[in-house]
Amino acid sequence: MPAPPSSPPGARRALRLRAAAAILVAAFASFVLSVTLWFSGNEDQGLFVGLWVPSILSFGAVALHLLDGNRE
Repeated sequence: MPAPPSSPPGARRALRLRAAAAILVAAFASFVLSVTLWFSGNEDQGLFVGLWVPSILSFGAVALHLLDGNRE
């Protein structure tokens, strides 16, 4: 939930940091799951899950850009 434009800058910064941390945690978890699947013998599933990492990071970049766009 984005902070309203009239919220104090500290609240916006805290929201952005929490969002960025959540995005990085999700991407890292996807990477770990992908590697685990790959080395457990499920190469196809590991590759599929591995494709999530750039998708999650791209979504996060767009979401953070939209969150920052409300400052104008």
